[in-house]
Amino acid sequence: MTSKSDWLSFPDAPHIVVPPPGPRSRELLAEQARLETDAIGYPHYFPIAPKVAQGATIEDVDGNRFIDWVAGISVLNLGHRHPRLVAALEAQSHEIWHALELPTEARIRFLRELEGVLPGGLRGHARIFFTVTGGDAVETAVNLADFAQGKQGTVAFSGAYHGVHGGVVNLTSGRRYHSTSYFGTGKVIRVPYPDPYRPVLGADKGAAGTIAYLEHLVNDPSSGVDAISSVLVEPILGEGGYVVPPDDFLPSLREFCDRHHILLIADEVQSGLGRTGRMWAVEHSKVTPDILCIAKTVGGGIPLSVVAYRSDLVKELPRGFHLGTYRANPLALAVGAETVRVLKEGDLIDQTRSRGEQLLSRFRSLADRHPSIGDVRGKGFMIGVEFVHNRTSRLPWGDRGKAMRAALLGRGVLMHTAGAWDQVLRFMAPLIIEDELLDRGLAAFEDSLESLDATPERTATTSPQVPHRAEPAPHLHPPPEHAIPSPVMPERPGRNLEEKDAS
Repeated sequence: MTSKSDWLSFPDAPHIVVPPPGPRSRELLAEQARLETDAIGYPHYFPIAPKVAQGATIEDVDGNRFIDWVAGISVLNLGHRHPRLVAALEAQSHEIWHALELPTEARIRFLRELEGVLPGGLRGHARIFFTVTGGDAVETAVNLADFAQGKQGTVAFSGAYHGVHGGVVNLTSGRRYHSTSYFGTGKVIRVPYPDPYRPVLGADKGAAGTIAYLEHLVNDPSSGVDAISSVLVEPILGEGGYVVPPDDFLPSLREFCDRHHILLIADEVQSGLGRTGRMWAVEHSKVTPDILCIAKTVGGGIPLSVVAYRSDLVKELPRGFHLGTYRANPLALAVGAETVRVLKEGDLIDQTRSRGEQLLSRFRSLADRHPSIGDVRGKGFMIGVEFVHNRTSRLPWGDRGKAMRAALLGRGVLMHTAGAWDQVLRFMAPLIIEDELLDRGLAAFEDSLESLDATPERTATTSPQVPHRAEPAPHLHPPPEHAIPSPVMPERPGRNLEEKDAS
C-alpha cells in the first residue's frame, strides 16, 4: 500500500458527489457549446469540466474526483503536475519564455538529455529537428526522408493515426479524417498492419505475409507503385486499437528497408518515453529507425515535438526547411529535459513493464469471465481490451466499447476508446499511478462489465455480417444548437458507431 505521504494523486479517488455531468459542469459545457466550434469531440466522450488535477486523478468543478486512465492520450506519462516538472517550469518562467531558434540554456540542456536516451544507433549519432505537434513531427519526418532520398512514396499502414492537419492527414488511414481535409499532398502506399487478432496477410503466423507483400510492391513492375522513399510505422498501433504486431514484424521491416535502401520512420508519438515498459517501443525488438518522431509526453503537457534523424542522412538541409514560430518553446524544453531525467534516473520504466504484465493478466482474467471481450493485448501501460459480439465471428462491438466508457465515467474512471469502430478500450494511465488506484479502477471496470452484461441487448433492425463504415454527412445532420454533451447509453447496445452516425 502506498504511504499517503507518497501519493501524487487524490487518495480518495474515485469519489462521485453528483452523477456527471454535475450542475456546474453543465453550465460550463453549455457556455463552451455556445462559444466554441461544434468540431470538438472530447466533451461528448467525457462531459465534465475539470478544475484541478494531481498525479493520476482529476477533480471537476462539481467536486467529483476521477481516476485518469486517459492521461491526455498518453501525454502525461508522469501524471498531472509532477512536482519535478512544476519546479522546472517555475524556474524557467523566471528566465525566458520565447526565443525563436537561439541557443538558450534550456534548449541545450534538452538536446543533451534527449540525445542520451535515443534508441540504438541513433544515440550519439543523431540530429534533432524541433516541431510543435505529433502530426507536425510526422509530416516533417516524411518530407525529410523524401528530401534525403530524392524521391517520393511513403508506405503507411491501415489503422494508422499520424495526425490530421495539413498533408499528414493522408498518412492517417481513417476515412472520416480524409472527408474533412482538402490537402491532397504526398504519395501514400497503404499496406495492412499485421494484426494477429484480425489477420489480413497471415499476421497471426508472423510478419512473412506483410513482408512478402512489400517485396511485391518493390519488385513487381506492375504493382502500381513507382517509388518508395520511406516506411512509416507505429511500433504498436495506437488509435487503430492498441494492436501489438508479431514479434518478428519490426526486425523484418528493418531488413526489408535495408535491402531496398528505404528509410524506416518510427512514429513513437504515443508509444515512446516509457509507455510500453521501455524508453522506446522499438527497443523491445532491438530495432533502430532512421528517423524517430517524438511528441506527447516529451513536453509534459506543454506542446513540444521532435524529429531525431541519423546524422549521416543528409549532408545539409536548407535553412527554413521547416518553419514554426513556436518550435522549441523554452518553457516546454525545461519541462521536457526534466521529463527525460525523471524517466531515466529511477526504475519507473522497469516498474511499468512489470506492472503492465500484471495488468495484462488481470484484464485477461476478466475476459475469461466476460465473453464480450474478444481480445486483450498490450505492452507496459499500453493495453487494449477489444469488445466483440461473439468470439467466433469477432464482429466488432463498438457500442459496447462506448457504453463501457460511459459506465466507467459514472463510476469515476476515465477510459477512452480506440479502433475503427470504437470497439477497443485502451488503458493508458500515467506511469506514476498508485497501485490502489489500479485496483479501484479494475473493480470499476468489472462492475461496469457486469452491469452491461445484465442489460438485455435489443434486436438491431439491421444485422451486418461484416463491419461497415457509412460516409459521414455532418452538413446534413447539424446538432441541436448549443447542445450539452451527456454520457447516455446507446439506444441499441449492439449498434455500431457508423450506423448511429448515418441515421
